Amino acid sequence: MLPSNGSLPSPVVCITGASAGVGRATALAFAAYRRASIGLVARSAEALEEVRREVERLGGRAMVLPLDVADPDALENAAGRLEDAFGPIDIWINSAMVTVFGPVQDLTADELKRVTEVTYLGSAYGIQAALRRMRPRNRGTILQVGSALAYRSIPLQSAYCGAKHAIQGFIDSLRSELLHDGSDVRLTTVQLPAVNTPQFDWARSHMPRRAQPMGRIFQPEDIARAILHAAEHPRREYWLGGTAIQAILGNSLAPGLVDRYLADTAVEGQETGEPETPGRPDNLYHPVEGLHRTRGRFGLPHNDLRLTPSERTARSMAIATGLILAGGVGYALARGR
Repeated sequence: MLPSNGSLPSPVVCITGASAGVGRATALAFAAYRRASIGLVARSAEALEEVRREVERLGGRAMVLPLDVADPDALENAAGRLEDAFGPIDIWINSAMVTVFGPVQDLTADELKRVTEVTYLGSAYGIQAALRRMRPRNRGTILQVGSALAYRSIPLQSAYCGAKHAIQGFIDSLRSELLHDGSDVRLTTVQLPAVNTPQFDWARSHMPRRAQPMGRIFQPEDIARAILHAAEHPRREYWLGGTAIQAILGNSLAPGLVDRYLADTAVEGQETGEPETPGRPDNLYHPVEGLHRTRGRFGLPHNDLRLTPSERTARSMAIATGLILAGGVGYALARGR
């Protein structure tokens, strides 16, 4: 799927988490398909320089903005520098995250705090930096890279799931504020399925075996093209891939059943057969140089990616559920005569 032409063929875009994984792939997609001018935000200046060279090779422009998204002043300063260099920001994309794998009782207070500061507060700070520029102009799009785990938490990722739930609540509040004010600033969230990124090589882990994504796994480049489309055609929310749809709707319809299913499958399902390396470097507090790349270590076949507006899927499911319930009631009444 190649993205169609959007209304902004050469936008100014700021992407957090741009040094690796989905953020990096998204920067390259905007460069290749839109010749965008891109602010690259992440902690590793060395990795961002690599991405800048790739962006420019693909026909875009890039500005390296090394910082920690948990620092709101640094994000605010970076947004100002980007606009001074390239002009008004058209699209802001939050993709930065960190996580810790392990049972709840094994997580330290500092680990919980750090995941929250980056994955939740870092996104909230980015949204605020974007709003300070977009609202006075009454235009612009903010896109949050989310996860099906914002709706359905899984074992061994409690800190990350909590942060994703939190930013979902933050965005829902903001959406109502923008609607109340009649603002033309657009807000969209893209809820991701499992993706083959380097996070499984450098995230902190308390598990005895190496971590792996759970469920059907997609490549970052496919996710990035979907994000580009969503940024140019913002809807309330997009769900990517059938597994994300199943997780979100399954949890809405039968959360207890999903609890038991995950209890039976999701612990072993997130571990490979390889033992974890004790004391290996992780990126919770500092970047791990030399591992920044787009894809992770999983050799995968191509998986078709379905990009679905959430309201369309939820509406169809609500109608189907209503018909099933109505049929069941009708059958019960008929039997009772």
